[in-house]
Amino acid sequence: MSNKNYSLLLVSVFTLISSLSIAQMSDVTKQWKDSSKVATKNSAQFTEFSKNAYIYPAKPRDMWEIGVGLGIARIGGDINSNVGLTASLSARKSLGHVFSLRPYLSYAKIYGDEPANNINGAGNPAATNVARPYKTTTMGLGIDGIASLNTSRNYKGNPKVNIYVLGGIGVIGANVEKKATNGTYVQFDPSVTNAPLTTINDGKTAVIPVINLGIGIAFRVSDRFNIGLENKNSITSYDYLDGFHSSVSNTFDGLNAYTLRLNFNVGSRDKRVEPLNWINPNNYVYSELNEPDHLKKNLKVKLDDADGDGITDQFDLEPNTPAGVAVDSRGRALDSDGDGVPDYKDKELLTRQECFPVNTEGVGSCPESACCKESREKITELQKVVEGLKESGIAGSCSMNNLPSIVFKSGGASLSRDNMRLLDAVATQMKDNPSCKVKVLGHPEANKSSQQKSYDRVDAIIKYLVEKQGISENRFIFAYDSGSGDSKTIDLQGTTEAGPNTVPAPAPHLKGKQNY
Repeated sequence: MSNKNYSLLLVSVFTLISSLSIAQMSDVTKQWKDSSKVATKNSAQFTEFSKNAYIYPAKPRDMWEIGVGLGIARIGGDINSNVGLTASLSARKSLGHVFSLRPYLSYAKIYGDEPANNINGAGNPAATNVARPYKTTTMGLGIDGIASLNTSRNYKGNPKVNIYVLGGIGVIGANVEKKATNGTYVQFDPSVTNAPLTTINDGKTAVIPVINLGIGIAFRVSDRFNIGLENKNSITSYDYLDGFHSSVSNTFDGLNAYTLRLNFNVGSRDKRVEPLNWINPNNYVYSELNEPDHLKKNLKVKLDDADGDGITDQFDLEPNTPAGVAVDSRGRALDSDGDGVPDYKDKELLTRQECFPVNTEGVGSCPESACCKESREKITELQKVVEGLKESGIAGSCSMNNLPSIVFKSGGASLSRDNMRLLDAVATQMKDNPSCKVKVLGHPEANKSSQQKSYDRVDAIIKYLVEKQGISENRFIFAYDSGSGDSKTIDLQGTTEAGPNTVPAPAPHLKGKQNY
């Protein structure tokens, strides 16, 4: 058969297989959550992954592929080979999505042509230096390693066509008969060669080690069946597969086979997935990006607030703040002067930085001046008077605790709808507690732009409560500190202390637009 006829045969077979490969498989699988498809040795990984304690899903059990091959074979030797027949039986098991192992058994029977005129064809046909038409029968045993080249894909799902390369080792038993001039075949005795080899079958069959190299393509018909075409070369270090050694050529003989493969996937669908070399390993990644079932399965909304400061535990950086202590938007007790001592423990709320470090009570290291000492003593006396008035019922007290903090968008001073709802609740508390004032406290950074932005935000809150809720302006204290808190957050604190309800803008030329 000519090379042209080989090409036509291959094209016809490819066309037939392509027409059969029409099955569509489900690319988006949820194998990661099916414990029945996970081997016992991988069950611990499956459990850890299901709990979000390990980032990789467990490898599923997959099916074995049992293959039957039928095709044509030729011997590459000193005498031209006719096309012979070959058959094979194999069992393939994937190691992962790319690599797999395939033990095999093979059989071939090949006939050789009449030798060329320039080759010695006279004499005893059993001799190694006499070229005659031959008949070679081989039986092979070995194992091939296979690498699938297109299993992993970024823009499509599972492949419907699998292209692969292979390499392996094995042995073949070669029985060679040479045709005598009378037309009968005479057994070739491999022991008369100088080749180091093992023989069996009463010395009639040479046992030859081989190295296999090949390439193939398979077409998926269903999750149980695929059809493939494969070309495999078996390389030997033996020169008598055709029963002749040429003194001119120093090359060894080899075996080349083209096979049509019928491959069947065996195993329970309930316990195994299709062979991994047919499954795109990116399926899980992309399916989770599109619809994160695994993430949603383990996502639990937690709204617990153990310390009752208004900040849920999952966002609270200080989850054990004492009851009644004012906190910032991250749940931390306020520290107005940034000295590391929270306000509720600080006996000197606004310590100057040059007086740092402070003691455990928040008092700076600067010596107290005479005027400050006198002022402190007067304040202490006034506090005692106020406490006495409170006890007598003349002075009121404020019970508004845990007022919310108002968080603005970065760069903005406009109140969102959520902010307005929070302020509506504040207005209700103020109406229920007429003896209370509210300190509106901003936390600007140490630059004019941030100070003006904090001013605008404090001003927006006070104006909303005055103009929209009818709260008297003199019930607010307009305040901002030196950046001890989040610059986007304005804190509200219930108080009975006195203070200004407005202050001059620090940078009027940077004043922004307010909306509510």
